[in-house]
Amino acid sequence: QVRLVESGGGLVQPGGSLRLSCTTSGFIHATGWFRQAPGKEREGVSCINRSDGTTYYADSVKGRFTISRDNAANTVYLQMNNLKLEDTGVYYCAAPGSNIATLTINDYPYWGQGTQVTVSS
Repeated sequence: QVRLVESGGGLVQPGGSLRLSCTTSGFIHATGWFRQAPGKEREGVSCINRSDGTTYYADSVKGRFTISRDNAANTVYLQMNNLKLEDTGVYYCAAPGSNIATLTINDYPYWGQGTQVTVSS
């Protein structure tokens, strides 16, 4: 059974940093981070292949966010630096139904409950 639990959200000022964690159980090939801002559709942020570490990022977060994994701890991290107001939203981690890491929401049938990230001065 696949299960994902996010943690690490909070309130931070613009330019600040946060690290999100996603602890998983079950057989998972890849993990993605997605976010949903108020009144907007959910969008892909980053994803990682759990075996070879291949990563992908949305253009809006390249150079600011870093995804990493600790397979021994069954945990995937999202380090978020230089946060902007537009990074505010609920952040979800998810696992795809295949062994391919993508930023396509429809590829992900398994989701965590989400963690709130608020960037505000």
